[in-house]
Amino acid sequence: MPTTGLHLGLSTLFIRKGLLSEEQISTAISNSRKQKTSLVTTIIKNSLISASKIAQLCYEEYGTPLLDLDEFDISSIPDDFLNKKLIEKHRCIPLFKRGNRLYIATSDPTNIIALEDFQFSAGLHTEAILVEDNKLDKALETILEDDISSLDLSAIDDGALAEIEVTDTDKRDEEQDGTGKDDAPIVIYINKILTDAIRKGASDLHFEPYEKRYRIRFRIDGILHEVSEPPVNLSGRISARLKVMSKLDIAERRVPQDGRIKMKLSRSKSIDFRVSTLPTIWGEKIVMRILDSSSAQLGIEKLGYEDDQRLLYEEMLQKPQGMILVTGPTGSGKTVSLYTGLNILNTEERNISTAEDPVEINLEGVNQVHINLKAGLTFASALRSFLRQDPDVVMVGEIRDLETAEIAIKAAQTGHLVLSTLHTNSAAETLTRLINMGVPGYNIASSVNLIIAQRLSRRLCTSCKEPEQIPAEALLKLGFTQQQIDSGITPHKPVGCDLCSGGYKGRVGIYEVMKMSDEIARTIMEGGNSLQILKQAKLQGMRDLRDSGLLKVIQGVTSIAEVNRVTSF
Repeated sequence: MPTTGLHLGLSTLFIRKGLLSEEQISTAISNSRKQKTSLVTTIIKNSLISASKIAQLCYEEYGTPLLDLDEFDISSIPDDFLNKKLIEKHRCIPLFKRGNRLYIATSDPTNIIALEDFQFSAGLHTEAILVEDNKLDKALETILEDDISSLDLSAIDDGALAEIEVTDTDKRDEEQDGTGKDDAPIVIYINKILTDAIRKGASDLHFEPYEKRYRIRFRIDGILHEVSEPPVNLSGRISARLKVMSKLDIAERRVPQDGRIKMKLSRSKSIDFRVSTLPTIWGEKIVMRILDSSSAQLGIEKLGYEDDQRLLYEEMLQKPQGMILVTGPTGSGKTVSLYTGLNILNTEERNISTAEDPVEINLEGVNQVHINLKAGLTFASALRSFLRQDPDVVMVGEIRDLETAEIAIKAAQTGHLVLSTLHTNSAAETLTRLINMGVPGYNIASSVNLIIAQRLSRRLCTSCKEPEQIPAEALLKLGFTQQQIDSGITPHKPVGCDLCSGGYKGRVGIYEVMKMSDEIARTIMEGGNSLQILKQAKLQGMRDLRDSGLLKVIQGVTSIAEVNRVTSF
């Protein structure tokens, strides 16, 4: 566990240099203890001071040698020095030995206890080498195998695959269904499919039976790809194995079922899958969603917001009351945007409650409620209970009906910050959707602070993308302004290489961030439609989804074809 608590020298230094106030330091210390991270990591994670700024400041103040850890070959560290317990405890890495001295990489040169512990363990004198905290994090992930990418899944052989642990599996069900020791090939095959999906960065797996074939597809960067076609006569055994792993009723094939799998890949790493079965005429279709908890820990700066959009979101998150709505189709990244906001708000001073259907990722310090319609636990009833639990921040997974909308607006008007989602195509349509639900315009105008509409666009692979020559007239028709064209636009197109999937690798958010202003509130009160609201928002400087997407094209992040795919034009 990383060292927590206050290193007096650093906190005093930050205050003396005028970088942080005593109140900010106190809050950061409290958060670091609660989240079990170092003070430096907490400060950087909350965007109070950058990692490079802290490293440069410590170099100037303490004279500790500064090293760019990205340029250091981690694999060159002798195994004798890799005491993983000490490395994990202190967030320090012993890099190399010179004479009788061991040099330790740290982002906090005042952490004398760490140096003493390594000195005692290695029997050598120790000296600190200063590194940037974010680069230290990346190196720690590699050494401690805390990240999926650091697990060499491609090297796992069939024997190891059979032994990958699936937690909470009922062995009697395995024996009953024939997927135990006597059916090891199916076990190995399923485990290999799951590990391949993780290695390729898939978000969903589809197991689909048809009359004469059975196919398995992965959704990678939002697009489905067929990856395997096992014999159709294995359909029942594959379904049974997946249902056993998910603790579902293997004898029930007539109705849909929902379950969950926790797959342990190593001593320190496990992955959760959400499993849904659906009876079809040729058997059960099974869809598995990979629940990646690391996505909930992403910093807001990594989601793709432009600087002005990010600052507006962060500003509204600090409001004591009001409502922030995130909108977009299924799979557009709404949950990640909300979780990122909750992580910013998740401090010791706030009581945060969420109602979700389902709870996909556990957030420590947040009271998460799983909606259960059969038991009568709806979004509205959960939200009503939250208001009796002294909340500061409330997150409602989705506003689906008038009852939920009315309670959420009441909460936003009575001193609570409310975060929620709707399924609309744009920020302006979100307001008219609430009106169509039956919410009075004056309640919307007085409670909604911010609306974010978003899509996910595939990122161009930086290794193989190529410039695309497009005439200026065509660029104008695509939506670029004359000013942008005159400044010189070089769109890029996908090519494809061994490092990517069809020229794309990863995804980036495209956002439309609309602040509730007096003018927009007046338009709502006067019964304006979504087009009038959009026009007013653009007069205030808001970029719609199309404009934000084209900005990503100018930056070389994505292609025109991708922007056309995810935004209307």
